[in-house]
Amino acid sequence: MKAFTKTTLALLTAAVMTTSAFAETGSEKVQSARGSVEALGVTLENMGANVDTSVNLNGAYTFEQKAAVYSAKHDELQKQFNELRAQTAE
Repeated sequence: MKAFTKTTLALLTAAVMTTSAFAETGSEKVQSARGSVEALGVTLENMGANVDTSVNLNGAYTFEQKAAVYSAKHDELQKQFNELRAQTAE
């Protein structure tokens, strides 16, 4: 019985540690995506552009959904950056 209890506790501990690791990875992914949007926004502002870096996370419940929203915003800002850079190159 003691071996069964030890095995159960070991499995439970491993499951909790694995879940925590995934949560941190997802959180870090969202933070990285948000930082990327903010950095690109600052770059655009320094180039003289009017920039809206706000993101609507309503309905985004998982880390992946939130990261996808930030990624879409980054793509939008990247397009604005490319257009502005092409104008200044002419």
